[in-house]
Amino acid sequence: MRRNRRDNRLSPYEIDIVERSLKGKEMPFDQALRKFLIDGERKALREFTLHYYQKECEDFRRYLVRMEKSLDLNLVVRTDIDNYIDDMKHERHLKVGTINTKLRAIRTLFNFLKDGKYIDKNPMKKYPLLKNRKANIETFNLTQLKQLLNAPDLRTFTGQRDYTYLLLLVETGLRLNEASGILVEDVKLSEGQIFVRNTKNHLHRYVPIQSKMKEQLKRYLRLRGTCETDHLFVTIDETRMTRNALQRIVAKHGAKAGIKGVRCSPHTLRHTFAKLSVMNGAGVFELQKILGHSSMEMVRVYVNLFGSEVAEKHKEFSPLKDLDV
Repeated sequence: MRRNRRDNRLSPYEIDIVERSLKGKEMPFDQALRKFLIDGERKALREFTLHYYQKECEDFRRYLVRMEKSLDLNLVVRTDIDNYIDDMKHERHLKVGTINTKLRAIRTLFNFLKDGKYIDKNPMKKYPLLKNRKANIETFNLTQLKQLLNAPDLRTFTGQRDYTYLLLLVETGLRLNEASGILVEDVKLSEGQIFVRNTKNHLHRYVPIQSKMKEQLKRYLRLRGTCETDHLFVTIDETRMTRNALQRIVAKHGAKAGIKGVRCSPHTLRHTFAKLSVMNGAGVFELQKILGHSSMEMVRVYVNLFGSEVAEKHKEFSPLKDLDV
């Protein structure tokens, strides 16, 4: 049986392997990720953010192992990223949003390695995220929102707590991580504000609350009483409610209310807050400040998506409606 002879001339890729090994410049994946996470800790990134980076970067590592690719990140090229995306799309059938979440993480990793001169070339430099042409933002309609808020059993402590939490998300549009970080001292009832410390961009902010929300917070705080933890939302054992526990509240009461056709999650309530605010005439700058967006990009998305509903609302508040001209 005749064997295929290999080409004696080294390919550009093989030459690159030789040159890098001669230089002694290697960056093993595990070592790179460790350096990256330590740097994140020095920058005081939140534990949730560090966990996100680790989880998504390790997903890329598993792909490289499965494809029998080198774990030396100095040898990762742009084609490897292309193939990784193809694998996520066609083999794992991941959604565009999920793929982009993973790409953001490994892009941040490679940017760190290039800036620190741990690698010579950055395969993620100017690498575009996938375009999501659906541009669909899920929200609750008013009927679903009422069903959700009516689901908790207000004759129980957990029911009062869950109702307070749901009402707070509807009133303020807080992110899940922001709500989970609220302390009792952050609730400023006399000022009609809540101090948000656990923000995405590390910029603390105050969000306003109105009379209905203040009244419910007063009731809940009286029921909550004094606990060892300072966090606002607590379990019946008087311990802090975790982020995951708070995340499950919306899904739990959504299922209880029989809500279908929309994902029951804290982020859907955030989108619903934005939608109702736009429909009720909120300005883009006020919305940006309350939602805590660092740019106007997402606020413009809300305005554009719900613009037709604003037009319908305009029929009710048009200044010319009551003018005999």
